[in-house]
Amino acid sequence: MLVSNGPGELGTWVRPLAQILHRRLSLLPCSPGAAGSLELVLVPCPNGTGREHEAAAAWGLFERIIPAREFWRLLLRPARRGAWPRRGLVVFLGGDQFWTVLLSARLGYRHLTYAEWVARWPRWNDRIAARTPEVAGRLPPRWRRRCQVVGDLMADLGQHAGDDGPLPGGPWIALLPGSKRAKLVVGVPFLLETADRLAALRPDCRFLLPLAPTTSLEELLQCAGPANPIARHYRSGLPRPRPSALLEPDGLALVTPAGTAIAVTRAVPAHHHLRGCTLALTTVGANTAELAALGVPMLVLVPTQHPEVMEAWDGLLGWLARLPGLRHGLGLALTAWRLRRRGPLALPNIAAGRLVVPERVGAITPAQIAAESADWLAQPARLEGLRQELRRLWGPGGGVDTLAALVCELLPPAGADS
Repeated sequence: MLVSNGPGELGTWVRPLAQILHRRLSLLPCSPGAAGSLELVLVPCPNGTGREHEAAAAWGLFERIIPAREFWRLLLRPARRGAWPRRGLVVFLGGDQFWTVLLSARLGYRHLTYAEWVARWPRWNDRIAARTPEVAGRLPPRWRRRCQVVGDLMADLGQHAGDDGPLPGGPWIALLPGSKRAKLVVGVPFLLETADRLAALRPDCRFLLPLAPTTSLEELLQCAGPANPIARHYRSGLPRPRPSALLEPDGLALVTPAGTAIAVTRAVPAHHHLRGCTLALTTVGANTAELAALGVPMLVLVPTQHPEVMEAWDGLLGWLARLPGLRHGLGLALTAWRLRRRGPLALPNIAAGRLVVPERVGAITPAQIAAESADWLAQPARLEGLRQELRRLWGPGGGVDTLAALVCELLPPAGADS
């Protein structure tokens, strides 16, 4: 049983591990008639969208998926979700680690935690898979024997991205406005105008927008049009969709009123396309780690000129700012407080403890970002230096295979769960 929370963790941790487990073991639903099965449980989290179960179901990797909204009912009365094996393993892959501690105790299963930054409940973990030796070193000495350093799971993304050859033409600029609506309402109109302005500065540029599995083309268009009050602050206007076979046989593009064509890919994950991009313009989130693991240079953008932007902050601050009646006043106050006290926001910068990729936070404008992007594109040696630094930062890979081996080690013997 894999336990996770948001779209980033699903795409970069859960899916690769599930694929490897199916290759190593005979599990339902991929092996009909198998004794064992692979389930996915989603936990409540302010960083989730509520649609993660729909994205995961499309992969066909899980015999049973429990949406986040049903987690508490599962915890209180698991039998209502059908029969559960007597023995099993719960693997934490995102969210609050305490929920998986509770779930493993409730079902009587063993427990494995993937600790990206810290293992919070080592006493109740049968094993701990640490991302780095530093994470392992933070454990109290008595629990370190339970820990094994496996590396960063995202470091494998570049190895498994596939290679369909270079993207046609170029340079290609990836636009990643986010996967949650709170980010999309700001990110979509901001990046559409940025694309228009950058296309005017560099007519040779092409643009790619990977469609997150937890959103839709209709939602993107809503965020670009009059239904989104923030869109009126930007001059890009509502793009029109049109068929485009540039990247995929049944692909499409969004064409802005200024004539800028933005290729949309529904590939999940879109790593093979992203890896061919020269530069990415992205919001904060797990996507910054994905891009870093793929070696894609990026500018990380957090426009704070809209009170609603506070809803896009991750964690408790974003949750508070989404409460009815507090959105505008509290959003402004929390944004100002967060900006004064903030450390690095992009995951590669957090991992490195320094600014590896540029973060542009504040009342930034599409004109500024387009000009800076054009400056980066004019310096290919600088871009290549950043690409190599990101690859060194993320390490050689192999973490997913090592974690899968730990899972196999902890699983009950075949037939013992019947």
